[in-house]
Amino acid sequence: MNRTTLSLIAGVTALAAVTGFAAVSAPDPGAAEERTGAAATLPVERTGLLCPQPSTSDLAETTYTSFTPVTEGADDKGTAVLRAAAQQSAPEEDADGESEDEKDGENGKKDKQGGKDAQADRPVLQLQAPGKPVAVEANGADAPALVGTADGRFASGWTAQQTTEVAAGTGRGLQGVACSAADTQFWFPGASTDDSRTDYIHLTNPDDSAAVVDIELYGKDGELETTVGEDVTVKPRSAEPLLLSTLTAEKQTDVTVHVVVRSGRVGAAVQALDDETGGDWLPASADPSGSLVLPGIPKDATAVRLVAFTPGDADVDLKVQLASPSGLITPAGNETLHLKGGMTAGFDLGDLTRGEAGSLVLTAPDGSVPVVAAVRVLRGEEGKQESAFIPAARPLETRATALDNTAKGTTLSVTAPQGGAEIEVTASAGAKGGTPQTKTYTIKSGTTQDVEAPVPAGLKGSYALTVETRSGGPVYASRTLASTQGGVPFFTVQPLPDDRGMVAVPDASEDLSVLQK
Repeated sequence: MNRTTLSLIAGVTALAAVTGFAAVSAPDPGAAEERTGAAATLPVERTGLLCPQPSTSDLAETTYTSFTPVTEGADDKGTAVLRAAAQQSAPEEDADGESEDEKDGENGKKDKQGGKDAQADRPVLQLQAPGKPVAVEANGADAPALVGTADGRFASGWTAQQTTEVAAGTGRGLQGVACSAADTQFWFPGASTDDSRTDYIHLTNPDDSAAVVDIELYGKDGELETTVGEDVTVKPRSAEPLLLSTLTAEKQTDVTVHVVVRSGRVGAAVQALDDETGGDWLPASADPSGSLVLPGIPKDATAVRLVAFTPGDADVDLKVQLASPSGLITPAGNETLHLKGGMTAGFDLGDLTRGEAGSLVLTAPDGSVPVVAAVRVLRGEEGKQESAFIPAARPLETRATALDNTAKGTTLSVTAPQGGAEIEVTASAGAKGGTPQTKTYTIKSGTTQDVEAPVPAGLKGSYALTVETRSGGPVYASRTLASTQGGVPFFTVQPLPDDRGMVAVPDASEDLSVLQK
């Protein structure tokens, strides 16, 4: 028997093992004609998050929080672990295919070079069960950037947040940012290289190979000349903060930062700190679009400054509307705003909300010219002001979660600019105890509402708010945390993007006729 005959027999045997009776019986002719069923929506099985370094201030007090909502259909096993970026390393598997994280539930493997002991390589934050947040504190300038992954039952809807309070100095106030997934392109309208500002672009690389990044800056007259903005290398599993004012010699009040990843992928966020009006994180704007929504401008905002940019060469006249509690209105004197192609423009909108909840809705004629945008919001009176940023947000398609909420000082703002919607909001158990509570709300078309979010019964510690769409929409949402320190209204605002915790999986039917082709 020659090699060809043996190979043929082996191949037929292997096919029989995989397909059952395929090797000995003809396929049903009707099977090929059956249409596949509708795609099933299933929980994702693995996800990753990146958190930038919270602060360089010795006065900073940071809380990291992690949470996964209970998801029907999720696996009954898994882990969700965040580690310091400099300590992060890929988990090793033993002979049984089980990672160190899965075996001990706490400790990751030691550094590949063996230079760190088990205590140094412990997770900064690890979830124990879906439905209950976990929080840890880290004080001073040594609080690290974090890199983490979640799989199995923890992957779907996994969310992490860092909230930092800085008592004094540049950027004093409340600074909050939701940890985000890695990507290859980001837009940040609303940054600055002015002398009064200290703005950093934070880049975090979750992978085992270096990432190469270009940083482009656009001011009022177009692209700024940069000195070291090209070919920025971010080392594997590390974080790199870069001071924007060192990338260019030009001092400008309003700058749009464009991060383009040439090789690899990174997480990115801008930390915008002001000498007089505090500071906050500026998350990335939604992708350039002819229609943008900036949700959840606080009702007591004393000043709102819109910064917008269009990446192309074409100019555009943006239509401006405010989604108020009573419907869409056009701000007097700011009906349209003119943007020149490739140039960043800033517009002072004053006390836009006038004591009512509001969201900005920006529209280009026919949606023909893509735009990115963000607003800088001030609260408080002269000399005792604090600032926060709200970028154009992505719609909340299915579900989103905001963390580190407290019984007082939390505001959930929801807008449905194009059509009415029904949402369900669940307050999780507290990090130290409490019973979940759920409420349903109706949001009228064209309005923004500050909803009275539920609070867990018997709350101890902070808790999570999970917002789910039930009908209508699209829906956009943001969450504000606020407190008062020394007469200064500390606050931070985070838009709530969809958690992308579910994925459509096509329902494929068996078609063994392909074996005869």
